Amino acid sequence: MKQLLQNWITHQAESRPDARCIVFGNESLTYAELEKRSNQLAHLLREGGCRKGDRVCILMPKSPDAILSMIGALKAGCMHVPIDSASPAARVARILESCQNRWILAAGPVTPLLEELLADGRFRGNISVGWLDSERVESKIFQPAFLRNDLQYAPASSIPQECEPGDPAHILFTSGSTGTPKGVVITHSNVIAFVTWALEHFGIDHTDRFSGHTPFHFDLSTFDIFGTFAAGAELHLVPPGVALLPPKLVEFIRNSQLTQWFSVPSVLNYIAKFNALRQDDFPSLRRVLWCGEILPTPALIYWMKHLPHVRFTNLYGPTEATIASSYYDVPACPQNPQEEIPIGTACGAEELLVLDEDLDPLPPGHMGHLYIGGAGLSPGYWRDPEKTAGVFLPDPRASGAPASNKDSRLYRTGDLAWQDESGCIYFVGRADTQIKSRGYRIELGEIETALNSCEALQEGAVVAIQAESFGGWMICCAYVPRNGAALTQGFLRKHLEKLVPAYMLPVRWMQYPALPKNANGKIDRPRLKDHFFAAEREPARLEADSSSSLPSPGSGDQVAPKSVCDSLG
Repeated sequence: MKQLLQNWITHQAESRPDARCIVFGNESLTYAELEKRSNQLAHLLREGGCRKGDRVCILMPKSPDAILSMIGALKAGCMHVPIDSASPAARVARILESCQNRWILAAGPVTPLLEELLADGRFRGNISVGWLDSERVESKIFQPAFLRNDLQYAPASSIPQECEPGDPAHILFTSGSTGTPKGVVITHSNVIAFVTWALEHFGIDHTDRFSGHTPFHFDLSTFDIFGTFAAGAELHLVPPGVALLPPKLVEFIRNSQLTQWFSVPSVLNYIAKFNALRQDDFPSLRRVLWCGEILPTPALIYWMKHLPHVRFTNLYGPTEATIASSYYDVPACPQNPQEEIPIGTACGAEELLVLDEDLDPLPPGHMGHLYIGGAGLSPGYWRDPEKTAGVFLPDPRASGAPASNKDSRLYRTGDLAWQDESGCIYFVGRADTQIKSRGYRIELGEIETALNSCEALQEGAVVAIQAESFGGWMICCAYVPRNGAALTQGFLRKHLEKLVPAYMLPVRWMQYPALPKNANGKIDRPRLKDHFFAAEREPARLEADSSSSLPSPGSGDQVAPKSVCDSLG
């Protein structure tokens, strides 16, 4: 049997058919049921014209049916493309246009979004919809090619597999600096390399009960799903209404008797701030993993003191390197709340390097650019060789190796880091305008592009300042109305809501008569950050004295904000 992601389900269905694989509220699926239904879905997709390498977009809330859709697409030889069903239609349309997909598998409250998309002449007649909701869809814009009930009439036999381990399994779209989301291509072998290492390192087996907290368009969910299936374990999906409520989350962990929790750090931080844990809580829990941003050390101390029986691990890695590339098993509860937690050392067949501008290694203690090599590296960005070549570079150590050899590449993360004498690596921060907030990777340029599409705006800029209360970063918007128009932050927010997801919306706003410029005539972003920092420190003084200029380093014109506005919620 080939090493393909879907084959883990087949193996478990043959060896442990009645074992549960997915649990969602009162709903559950066994491995035998998932194997049968995914085979049936694969047949329907093939009958609908899907062939090897085609893209199948998944547009539905987190559910067992969403996972069924992923596996069915893989068994049909396709790539699955999970899409955030809460995203505005304009952003989803850009993803569909990039994918040029044949199919959308949909369910849940997405009918208005689908109608808006499929009314677009670019997609009308070119995309078929498979409706997997138990409730029938009523629409004058589109008619599903098949319904959930049609699965039972499709063959349950497996389809001969044409894919190889090096073929793409899915595309994950992340924020793009030009306003167009970037599609990161992930292969079967990329995922298998990490999952195989993780199962051995953490001692994961069929007795485990995984959490499924992150949304499926977020790469952490790849480990939740396929780590579960590789081990023959159970995946307990966290319901959307529970995901951000600390008291309900801890109740979910208790009632589900989870053995593994994996999430972005902000979730752990929220639970700590609510003091929601009991001493020696969650007796079944064996390990807590986090990835995507920095977990504040005080929150880690809180968790480790309350759960002394649990193993805690910090994971690090961008989507382009598949789930995670380094790990740090915290050996003991930190004594100092200011102690820095490293991102550690490379996972399995991965490699992390701290290099200077000339791609030469830096000695311990010296900060440099962080690069990743190894088995997790994505082939690149979907149909974007220019962006791919810009960050996936030939490994300078592989002299004479062809550039097309993926094993001889390095990925430039855009992160700054340093390593100690033992080779343990410490994350410093971003080297560009990309941030991570609440686990989401965000290109400020994408927000700015959407902002500046507003006709009532003369100019606008988006910056971010560090603020623990907003998941590590606070997104801030500075703007100038066109020709003195009465432009409010409420109007701009509504404009942005149509173009970017909610987690990209600015939470602080300043109106200017003109944006400050540097000596090169470019927007002075460091000065804007200083303005927002000052506003956080002394909001009353700034609002009362809006005509005075704010202090900032360097030369250039001094332009004071006209107003300082708090978050609108």
